[in-house]
Amino acid sequence: MMFGFLNGFKVTFAQLTKKKVTLQYPDQMPDFGDRFRGVHKFSPEKCIVCNQCARVCPTSCISLSGNRKEDKKLHIETYDINFEICILCDLCTEVCPTEAIQMTDKFELATYNRVDLYKNIYWLDENRRLDEAKIEKNSRGANVSGGDK
Repeated sequence: MMFGFLNGFKVTFAQLTKKKVTLQYPDQMPDFGDRFRGVHKFSPEKCIVCNQCARVCPTSCISLSGNRKEDKKLHIETYDINFEICILCDLCTEVCPTEAIQMTDKFELATYNRVDLYKNIYWLDENRRLDEAKIEKNSRGANVSGGDK
């Protein structure tokens, strides 16, 4: 009984000398890999209303609609995602022929109200603009510091 107790202390004290891996979230954000699947971003000007993303979605959380304009092409009117049931599987981005929908590294969607998890075309487009600004800022920072690749 006493040896188990001492073995526990031995493990604990051995960990005290090792480097800590805990991040001070949200002051320090985690660095995700390139293949991390976060919240979607959407480019309405690229969408051809083919409806493939909605058809391939295993949870049926995507709904969209469009209409034909005078140029005889379909134009997107509504694009909604229910993040309450979305599993961020990336299938919708894989089938999109124009890459109108893509994944970002944003993952914070916590809310006290379920209705806030329904995101529309305007929120998704704003998410795209914020993601592009973040990428541009990061690339300028790398170039200024001499990090050209």
